[in-house]
Amino acid sequence: MNIKNLAEKYNDYIIEQRRILHSMPELSLNEVNTTKKLIKELTSMGIEVISFPDYNGCIGIIKGSKPGKTVMLRADIDGLPVVEKTGLPYASTNGNMHACGHDNHMAVQLGAARILADLKDELHGTVKLLFQSGEEVGIGAKYYVDNGYLDDVDAVYGTHIWSQVEAGKFNLEPGERMASCDTFKITVKGSSSHGSAPNLGNDALYAAASIVMNLQSFVSRRKNPLDAAVVTVGTMNGGQRFNIIANHIEMEGTTRAFNKDTRDSIEGELRKIVENTAKALGVTAELEYSYLTDPIINENDNLNKIAREAAIKLYGEECLATIPKIMGAEDFSHLEKNVPGFFGFIGCYNEKIGAVYSNHSEFFKIDESTLHMGSALAAQFAYDFLNSGN
Repeated sequence: MNIKNLAEKYNDYIIEQRRILHSMPELSLNEVNTTKKLIKELTSMGIEVISFPDYNGCIGIIKGSKPGKTVMLRADIDGLPVVEKTGLPYASTNGNMHACGHDNHMAVQLGAARILADLKDELHGTVKLLFQSGEEVGIGAKYYVDNGYLDDVDAVYGTHIWSQVEAGKFNLEPGERMASCDTFKITVKGSSSHGSAPNLGNDALYAAASIVMNLQSFVSRRKNPLDAAVVTVGTMNGGQRFNIIANHIEMEGTTRAFNKDTRDSIEGELRKIVENTAKALGVTAELEYSYLTDPIINENDNLNKIAREAAIKLYGEECLATIPKIMGAEDFSHLEKNVPGFFGFIGCYNEKIGAVYSNHSEFFKIDESTLHMGSALAAQFAYDFLNSGN
């Protein structure tokens, strides 16, 4: 039986697992029951499982009958602190939600696991099935890298369910796909006075507002206009009372970029803007800058070819869709720092069933009837990579 037929055979299983997992979301780095559920499913398939005494998630191991390379398939497992409002019969009721679709990633990977377990006698090498904790906090993948679980991996593959792609289609494009994600905190310190006498104080709030406005000059005037970048201030907190000049403000934000040189320049440029704006207005300001995830760039020609040809082999050219690169980020980038990787998107948009809301929405739904296609693609990618002889 070929991979497409096996995926169809396991369609009901994939949907069932997706619904169970959807109903029990757990937040990043706390996916205890989710991990237990995944280990139970993998064990029931006769798949060897690696778990961790100090960390959530697990790795299933499928060893082919013939020696060869090792490929890792990755699915993230954490939910979000979103109160679900889909009205689905299997909706979460615990105050959290798989609003980003990681329940689908797990179900798709469990389907791929069943397919590859059935085909293990044909495999030249080993498949590692990583069910990864903590993607939403941007650092979850680092544990598996830092503890050597990718040291023997020759390629890593991941996908994300995506509301901007029609159900039944895949986006498998080369080049820049998702941006880097870095964060910053700005602390502005001034001195208070009565609100009726602002000249007697140094207004941290006014300075903070000026800093927010001036930060946008990096995007509009300092960077190369051909290279996309985003600077966003998401929070501003401070001040004591309506009639007191604020003496302390804290702001937090994020930056995004695709180009390495652009990304590397952002911290220094922002620091100059923050400090010099503050100085001009008689206050002080401190910038704390943290680097989280690298951009996702499909730059390995061989893996790009294997992914695209796997999809065409399964479902024809018509299953491929194009979308613009995305300023959102993914900690899959940690996995592919030292291992060649490929990252794609699985469509879930279907107006007929109301699957029209974006990822992270409390109304986010997917067309689960096509999930088995994601399982087929993952299995076909692993099969072709191991058996290609490359």
